[in-house]
Amino acid sequence: MAMKKKPVTGMKDILPREMEIRDYAIGLIKETYRKFGFTSMETPCVEHIENLSSKQGGENEKLIFKILKRGEKLKLEEAQSEADLVDGGLRYDLTVPLCRYYSNNANDLPSPFKALQMGNVWRADRPQRGRYRQFMQCDIDILGEPTILAEIELILATTTLLGKLDFEKFTIRINDRRILRAMVDYAGFTAPKRPESEEQPEGVDYDGIFITLDKMDKIGLEGVREELIADGYEETTVDKYLELFRKVTGDTAGLKLLQEMLGDVLPAGITEDLCTIMDSVEGAKEADFKVAFDPTLVRGMSYYTGPIFEISMDEYGGSVGGGGRYDEMIGRFTGQSTPACGFSIGFERIVMLLLERDFKVPGTAGKTAFLIEKGMPREKLAAILAKAKTLRSEGAEINVVMMKKNKKFQKDQLAAEGYTEMKEFFADRDVE
Repeated sequence: MAMKKKPVTGMKDILPREMEIRDYAIGLIKETYRKFGFTSMETPCVEHIENLSSKQGGENEKLIFKILKRGEKLKLEEAQSEADLVDGGLRYDLTVPLCRYYSNNANDLPSPFKALQMGNVWRADRPQRGRYRQFMQCDIDILGEPTILAEIELILATTTLLGKLDFEKFTIRINDRRILRAMVDYAGFTAPKRPESEEQPEGVDYDGIFITLDKMDKIGLEGVREELIADGYEETTVDKYLELFRKVTGDTAGLKLLQEMLGDVLPAGITEDLCTIMDSVEGAKEADFKVAFDPTLVRGMSYYTGPIFEISMDEYGGSVGGGGRYDEMIGRFTGQSTPACGFSIGFERIVMLLLERDFKVPGTAGKTAFLIEKGMPREKLAAILAKAKTLRSEGAEINVVMMKKNKKFQKDQLAAEGYTEMKEFFADRDVE
């Protein structure tokens, strides 16, 4: 049976043109984030299955690539459930591993700890444009900083990076999970009335409401209304809830109006903090973008506890990154709450957009190809290699290749790879 040439579904081979952009982007990411005080760290790609299945990762926990126990630990005949067969999994994001890393190494790390982590993650998701089953994530996190300085620094660092990659006029959408809950409480939601054949929920199903709200950009306000009513909520409650979204604008004035409308239902200081974040970022930003309050922004991860943010680009038609505050997650490992906030860019989507716009890596030194005729005498070949060595030591990029019969096609290929100069060496001619 012939071996399969194509990669596994949802994964891809990376060709040299894309690899050039990826290498450049990775270098620029590290250089930019280091200037903001972030330090590189790394975690294993395999995590304990208990950590990955801790109800912190939202829908991603349904997409884990699970790993069988090995050797004597794998007892297929005695297994009663999946738990008897599996003890690990490929990480689906970098946040859960970071929290384990910090809880295990906190005594050896500074406080606050500004972490930069890049690496592949895996999700058994349905592949589509800009989404794969194996993909690179790029996260920056600040652990141990309880104030909104963390949010401000994360947004400034991330937007500065995007500006250096020639992205502009994008939007940082910002909200707070506590505002989302307060809006639900203000409207007076109670447990939905479900058919007698279905399990009756206890109390307000916040996550269920948020999942419906998150569809606002696809189904609109009326679509959200219809779904919430279909889920068993009273029309008057749903209408009171959605009226908030009709009145609130996407600026600091909208935040202040929302505080007035919600009153004591929303704890004091939350909208003021968001206003400070937005104003501070606007005043210190380096790139060309805008910051907007978006009361419909949910973010899928259930571990977020405070401000949340997302990068929207018209060029992509969706999000190319996001993050937020998750103050309770490290406590799941240590038993002690630790302030934590992070921002992740969609590395694969950023690279895809750069490829689509035929992005040229700046500052690339001239690339020269040495084409050597076959049958070159040994002493002349040595002289050519010595010449290539000298030029490389001076910073040039020299590719030494054998000359092909179809020299024009060979040169066209080399030109497509970015070689701007080509020198030919023949056996019957001196090496200059």
